[in-house]
Amino acid sequence: SYDMESKILIIDDEPDIRVLIEYTLKKEGFKVETAEDGESGIQKAQSFLPDLIILDVMMPGIDGMETCELLRQDSKFNDTFICFLTARSEDYSQIAGFNSGADDYITKPVKPKVLVSRINGILRRKSIKSEVVKAQNNSQGLTIDRDKYLVFIDGVELTLPKKEFKLLALLDDKNGDVCTRESILNIVWGQDVVVGDRTIDVHIRKLREKIGDEKIKTIN
Repeated sequence: SYDMESKILIIDDEPDIRVLIEYTLKKEGFKVETAEDGESGIQKAQSFLPDLIILDVMMPGIDGMETCELLRQDSKFNDTFICFLTARSEDYSQIAGFNSGADDYITKPVKPKVLVSRINGILRRKSIKSEVVKAQNNSQGLTIDRDKYLVFIDGVELTLPKKEFKLLALLDDKNGDVCTRESILNIVWGQDVVVGDRTIDVHIRKLREKIGDEKIKTIN
């Protein structure tokens, strides 16, 4: 399980929002620090080394996107989750945010209950051993028809449930490269669904049973 002593840094230029989020998270037992702009936020992150940074997108000076990019350039924050706070339409924030290195986003106005469950979900993802899954290159005989959701092994059609199909297609896209659990969670299950560590394992086990052990390799 994740550590309730998790450290969270809030970077937002609106005092009301900082106070609301800080109060909500401290009540849940988190260690919380705040900053009112990107520059002081980056400085505070250096000393506080948070597990999670909640970062407002629209700020004067360097905005959230730029702050995120600067944080991502520092290897100290490789394991730090960054979550955007945004009042913008979700699609835009998602695309721009993930391009600049954010892991997730929360829309304003902030609802305390939603905020807490979302943050618990993010930290649970962080605590999953960063085990990775690798699709082997020896997947000869495996054909995936993405338009029709069909899989063929040596010419024989195989029926897969949608999640297993998405998982297989994702691993196949990687073409032998490593695929982290986080990317599997985000792409196959989506941002809003909190799934346990076991869920991925179960789906991979089922896939192995159907397509053969040698085609998928798990790396710890």
